[in-house]
Parts: sequence; structure tokens; C-alpha cells
Amino acid sequence: MKIKLITKNEIVAPLLAAVESVPAVVTRDAEASEQAGTLTLAIVAALRDAGLFALKLPRALGGAEADPVTQMEVLEALARIDMPAAWCTMVCATGVGLAGAFVDDAAVEVMFHGGRIPTAAIVGMPGGRATRIAGGYRLSGRWPFASGVRHAEWVALAALVEADGAKPELRYMVVPGKHVRVHSESWDVVGLQATGSCDVSVDAVEVLEGFTWNPTTGTHRRGGPLYRLRNPGFVANEHVGVALGAGRAALDALLQVAKSKRRGVAKPSLLDERGVFQRAIGTADLKLRAARALALERFGEAWSILQSGSIPSPALQAELRAVATLATDAAVEAATVAFRYTGGTALQRSGALQRHLRDLNAAAQHYVVSDITYETHGMMLLGLADVDPLR
Repeated sequence: MKIKLITKNEIVAPLLAAVESVPAVVTRDAEASEQAGTLTLAIVAALRDAGLFALKLPRALGGAEADPVTQMEVLEALARIDMPAAWCTMVCATGVGLAGAFVDDAAVEVMFHGGRIPTAAIVGMPGGRATRIAGGYRLSGRWPFASGVRHAEWVALAALVEADGAKPELRYMVVPGKHVRVHSESWDVVGLQATGSCDVSVDAVEVLEGFTWNPTTGTHRRGGPLYRLRNPGFVANEHVGVALGAGRAALDALLQVAKSKRRGVAKPSLLDERGVFQRAIGTADLKLRAARALALERFGEAWSILQSGSIPSPALQAELRAVATLATDAAVEAATVAFRYTGGTALQRSGALQRHLRDLNAAAQHYVVSDITYETHGMMLLGLADVDPLR
């Protein structure tokens, strides 16, 4: 039998079409989501029904199992519509995607009962401790920044498994959302408000072995080469897409007012006639495009390596993470330029620019895109020993 290969276009085109199906609901409920501190149920339903939460899920479970570049392009398109919706999509897609790839068959039967794809959240920093019990683990702890947790049916939590006289083992543990306490009061912030990135905690919850995996040494049970990418590369591309989409949306908003906005008192002039503005917007545009081109190149290279049966080197992993930081920095700069040159009207809470500025600066606080990534990339270039891309 001749096997039909699935082309990239056959994957990306339906996903981009799915993005085009959600703007009406997402833009309508953006302010309501911000006020509530979490996406409205209507937005969650729209994203889910469009199949966007299954962006990183193995095809065997009904997901897209999209390559890293396609993921980036889809999240970028969604972030141009609404950054918090794109942020929650990337978190849910990672949570449900990793669980679908790594948990055992019995766990899949529970999580994906009847072929239904659940919603999920994931927290990668090990905020909890677990001890081994018969058939699994007993988990307790508290984790900050659980984006999208208020609409998550399952939550994957990173924890350290205690062992007598040995280094604790890092494992992800998937817990039903109903067993997770959400600390809503912890999410009182100035940016990415609509993501509902609350603290969560569990107390002595028992987790079966099959609902857990080691993110460093575990072998995926479903799916192809995508699940050998591991972190930070597996999540760095998401930050690229979300940041570049929101940064581009900010410049788009600025361009809309540039031909009608006048600045100055004695001799007011149109914004688009001012040399200082022309330079600022030209520079911001090129930095966004340069970061995007570099991301396409490096994540494309990582995907080629995975498809060949190999694994990206630590140096490339560090570079992928640094590229995500670069893209985030370029997007923050674009939003800052757009906010500044729009003038006083940018201060209005009803406008989009103040949200772009707040949301992108909030995203820049994420550990994946911290400034240390530039140092790590430099250390790799210098050939220094024992450099961890996740340091």
C-alpha cells in the first residue's frame, strides 16, 4: 500500500482557516475577559470548536500535531486578533499535547474518553513535591502562573519526586481540574489579565503512574518526531508566535492613525510626515520581520533535524530560546513605539494600544524569554562547558 504523505500546506491551511473563524467572538468578549480575569466561556468554546487547542496534540488522538513553524504561524495569526486568547491557546495546546503524547493508554482512555479532546493547563516550574506510593505518587504543592486554569479540565503540574539519598526526579503529573484549588485572588495584574494565570495548589492528591512522565528522559507513546524536541524548543516557538502577532497588531493600529493624527501646537503636522516617526516605525517593522525570519530559519532547522531522526543539540536549543527572547523584545519595542506616537488617545482603556503595551510587557516576564537566554547563547558560542539551555 502506498502511504500518502501529509504536506505542510495540508496542515497549516486548515489551522489558519480555523483562526479566521474566531475573531467575532474573541473581539466581542475581549473586554469582558479582561474584567473577569479569564477568557469568557464563549471564547473558550470558539477556540476549542475551531480545533486550535489541539494544535500540538498527536494526530492519533485527533490533533493537528503541527510542526514548530506551523505552530508559530498559527499563534501569530491568533495573537494579531487577541493576545490573551493566543496565550491561553498555546498553554492549552502544550498541556493537552504533551499529555496526549506521553501518558499511558489507560490514562488516555480517561482523559480522551470517547475521542473527545479536553481542555488543559500546564505549569513547567516544579512548585510541588511528590512521594512514591503503590501504583503512583502522592502530590502536594503550590504553583504560580497557571494560565487558562479556570477553564482547564486537566492540569499538568511539574513536581520533584523525593528519593532517599538521591537527586529528586522531575516529573509532570496530570491532575483533574476538579482536584486543583485555584487561587483567584493571586491574579491581580496589569498585563495579560484575561489569561487567568492564577496560582494553583493541591494537597496530598494521588496520581497514578500512567498519568505522569519524565520530561527529560521519558519516551513519547504517540506521535512523531515533534515530541523528541523537548524543552526549551518545544515551547519557545509559542512565545515567538504570540509576541510577533501582538507586536504586529500594535504597529497595524499605529498605521491606522498615522495619516490622520496631528502633533504639535504652533505648526501641527501629520504624524506620517514627521521624519522621527518614519524612522521609528521603519525600525520597529524591520526588527519584527528580522526576528520572524530568524525564527523561521532556526525552528525550521530544528524540525529538519528531528525529521532526520536526530535531536537538536544543546547549542541549538539555547539558540531557539534566545530567538524567542529576541522576538519578544522586538514586539515590546513595537508596542512601545505605537503607544508613544499615538499620543494621549493611546491612554484610553477602550483602545487596543494600552492592552498591547501591557500584555507584551507581561509576556516578557516569562522565564522562557528571560534575559539570561542571551547569556546562555553566548556561552554556547564560546564553547563553555556544562551549559544548560534551561538555566
